[in-house]
Amino acid sequence: MASAAEQLAANMNMGSFAKATELHKRLLFTLGALLVYRIGTYVPIPGINSEAFLQFFNNPDGQRGILDMFNMFSGGAVERMAVFALNVTPYISASIIVQLMGSVYPPWEKLKKEGGESGRKQLNQYTRYLTVILALAQSFGIAVGLNAQPNLVDSPGIFFLATTVVSLTGGTMFLMWLGEQVTARGVGNGISLIIFAGIVAVLPGTIGRLLGLAEQGQISAFALLFIVVMVVAVVVFIVFMERAQRRLLIQYPKRQEGNRMAGGERSFLPLKVNTAGVIPPIFASSLLLLPSTVANFAATANLPAWLAWLPTVAAQLTHGQPLFMVLYALLIVFFCFFYTSITFNPEDTAENLRKYGGFLPGIRPGKRTAEYLDYVLTRLTVIGAAYITAVCLLPEIVSANFGQGLYFGGTSVLIVVSVTMDTVAQIQSQLLAHQYEGLIKKAKLRGRGGRGAPAPVRR
Repeated sequence: MASAAEQLAANMNMGSFAKATELHKRLLFTLGALLVYRIGTYVPIPGINSEAFLQFFNNPDGQRGILDMFNMFSGGAVERMAVFALNVTPYISASIIVQLMGSVYPPWEKLKKEGGESGRKQLNQYTRYLTVILALAQSFGIAVGLNAQPNLVDSPGIFFLATTVVSLTGGTMFLMWLGEQVTARGVGNGISLIIFAGIVAVLPGTIGRLLGLAEQGQISAFALLFIVVMVVAVVVFIVFMERAQRRLLIQYPKRQEGNRMAGGERSFLPLKVNTAGVIPPIFASSLLLLPSTVANFAATANLPAWLAWLPTVAAQLTHGQPLFMVLYALLIVFFCFFYTSITFNPEDTAENLRKYGGFLPGIRPGKRTAEYLDYVLTRLTVIGAAYITAVCLLPEIVSANFGQGLYFGGTSVLIVVSVTMDTVAQIQSQLLAHQYEGLIKKAKLRGRGGRGAPAPVRR
């Protein structure tokens, strides 16, 4: 028999959505915030020659490396050198660093485990401070690089360096604030939705290039149909794997409370197949594309003889090259295991279960439980790493066969599908909460002082 929550979820329709006025306000706020973000991606930084920079960025003779990935995540803001060119990349990097430090740095580890809500707020404040530092460093590097290209800048000099650093850092801080506002007053995770909007914004251009190649006869109709079917299959596969989890049964013992027995409940500990999320491919892409980017920017300089090999190696670390794909797969697997070990600690989980009296049937609490959790998690991580590697390498193979202009990485597909699933789940939870509120308002609670409630009959 279905539970009350399942029955309410089954009854959700457009009528219940039309009555959820609070959800309407949240959705409108979210859409308005994303519209502000998209407008900002078209506002160039002061002093930049937008047309010259766009021509330089789209130069077919050059390999842009990591800039392609940043441009895709920022919705084209990099190729326009807009104030949002850095996007929320410094914030994501700062969040990952703080999370890692929270597992290895004792003071932050104490804040994370014992600080509660105040400790979480303190770590969030550290994340903001680190975001400012990273944004300043990245924006200064971009300003120096642009200042060295007189044809891209109207008036090179100190003033241009200062305005570029302030504009790019301010844009990142505004996006961080906007993402936090969406999380608090909108629907979904604000930072994830900003990245989602940037990726989706470049999708029509990718589809247009694909249709253009088909119209010019560079790819056949069969190849076009194969790409469409592959994309649909990959999306379905990602949805299936992101929802997959291993549920471990947890039993709580019964206890005597007065004249009755209490406890004895059962619950489940869900372990996701993909615990690491989209962090492994992002880290792997950044590490592999950074050397090629540096080498391409240094190509115009006179390299010493002992660095003559650098351009050759950098050329092999580009999309579609065998060396790139092999290293990409190895780095994804490594970061899957590394990040999973940081985010989920079997020993802490086993200790928490023992503290509250829970245990896994057939397994002794404490060390044996931690060993079993580590065993199960390792097997799940192997499956998750293989899944992420397959999803990320398939677009690389397609890109190698049909050209770099069609590049739309597996990381982007993972982010789009994951954010969509999370946002839809939050919308459903909002509708479910609205239905519960409606039931509570209509319910006649007898014996609670309600109007017209009949007095209990004494026998």
